[in-house]
Amino acid sequence: MRFQVFLSHSGFCSRRKALELIKSGKVKVNGLVVVEPSYQIDPTKDVVTLDNKEISLKEKVYILLNKPTGVTTTKKDRFAEKTVMDLLPTKYRHLFPVGRLDKDATGLLILTNDGDLSYKLTHPSFIIDKVYVAELNKVLAQNHKNQLQNGVNLDNKITSPCKIVKLGNRRVKIIIHEGRKRQVKRMFALFKYQVADLKRVSLGNLCLGNLELGHWRKISDRELLGLRNIIKENK
Repeated sequence: MRFQVFLSHSGFCSRRKALELIKSGKVKVNGLVVVEPSYQIDPTKDVVTLDNKEISLKEKVYILLNKPTGVTTTKKDRFAEKTVMDLLPTKYRHLFPVGRLDKDATGLLILTNDGDLSYKLTHPSFIIDKVYVAELNKVLAQNHKNQLQNGVNLDNKITSPCKIVKLGNRRVKIIIHEGRKRQVKRMFALFKYQVADLKRVSLGNLCLGNLELGHWRKISDRELLGLRNIIKENK
C-alpha cells in the first residue's frame, strides 16, 4: 500500500493532509523518516509513527448526517458553539467531514475516515452532482436563471454549467458539481438575490430521504457501491 494511501486510510487525516505530513518529514516508517508518498507500506509488518505515536489502519466508517443550522462543519474549532462532531456518538468522532456546509445551511453531509473517498468527492476532477434546494427573497427571473446555468464569474473563474429548476414562487432546485466556498449563495448574489434558506438534499446517489435534522445513519454497502461507480464513471 502506498504511504500516502496508508495514512489517509488510517483515518488519521485526509489524502491531501497526508501528502503534506509526509513531505514535511514528520512521519516515520520503522523509525526512519520517509518523504516519498509512493513508498510501499506493509500494514501487517511496518510500524508508522507521527510524534512517536503509532498510526494503524482502522475500519472504514461512512456516516450520512442531516446537518442543522447553527452547526459548524469542522472537526475542531474553539470558536464554534457546536460542530458536526457533537452530533455523533463518541466512537465516531475520529471521522472527518467530507467538504463543507455553511453554518446557516442544512442538509446532507458525509463523515468518514476513508481519506481516498473524501478526496474523490471533493476534488474538482471528479464530477459528482450536488443538489440543493434554495429559498430566494424574490422570484428568479428567466434571464438570470439562464446566465446562472451557463456559468458566471466567481473569483475571476467561470463556474461550471449547472441546472436550475423552479419549484415554486421563490423556491428553486440547483444542481452543481463544484464545491467552491459559499458557491450557491454567491452565484445568486451576483444578481441581487438573497438565499434565505439553503438545504443540500443529495450528493451523487445519496439522498436525505426522511432523515430528520440533527440525525445520522450509516451509509449502506449498496449506496457506497453506487457512489463509487458514479465516481468511476464521471472522472
